[in-house]
Amino acid sequence: MLGRLTAQRISEIRQVFRQPIRSFSTALNYHIDSPDNKPDLPWEFSDLNKAKVKEILSHYPSNYKQSAVIPLLDLAQQQHGGWLPVSAMNAVAKVIEVAPIRVYEVATFYSMFNRTKVGKYHLLVCGTTPCMIQGSREIEDALLKHLGVKRNEVTKDGLFSVGEMECMGCCVNAPMITVADYSTGSEGYTYNYYEDVTPERVVEIVEILRRGEKLPRGTQNPRRINSGPEGGNTTLLSEPKPPPCRDLDAC
Repeated sequence: MLGRLTAQRISEIRQVFRQPIRSFSTALNYHIDSPDNKPDLPWEFSDLNKAKVKEILSHYPSNYKQSAVIPLLDLAQQQHGGWLPVSAMNAVAKVIEVAPIRVYEVATFYSMFNRTKVGKYHLLVCGTTPCMIQGSREIEDALLKHLGVKRNEVTKDGLFSVGEMECMGCCVNAPMITVADYSTGSEGYTYNYYEDVTPERVVEIVEILRRGEKLPRGTQNPRRINSGPEGGNTTLLSEPKPPPCRDLDAC
């Protein structure tokens, strides 16, 4: 009886979601055709980006074209508004002359590649321990509440989406977010860090971006310079002394 009930429940869930049941841990590794994301849709690099493709390939020996898979996927993502349809991945596979599965493996492994639509401004909140201790959850909550979306959803105007990224190397300036700007395609694409943010400041950043204005990247704390401490250095105030066991001038 229990087995029959389980099978019936699985069938009901499948009908609700109209797709095969998949474990949450592997769901992002699957592709399901949709009207704007299926293999038979035409996709190719723009004329401008075809020149960039040649320049990228020139960095590698002709028999190692596959080594260019990451920069080519990045270029394709920039051209396609911040995400990679399967047809774009197939185009990259054709350029580097490998089976498409070799490209899919890369695109599903690296979190910087988005395989569903994102906003023109894709906001990535660092969720690693130093940022979490400094309030990254509150940062994400402020963004989601202000924009009226859930994580990885796109706002109705198509401008913004919010995701999570693991450590981006700015632990000393935690918490921080990254803004991937796809608003002008690959021609004006930027990927900037905004550090020492607060819930109030990230909302301000959203509204500055909405108005199309520029904002200073890096630390958002006016009392700091880059990664320096507030109020200036308290150590290393003079030239460090050389080690006594080595004559640096003789090097």
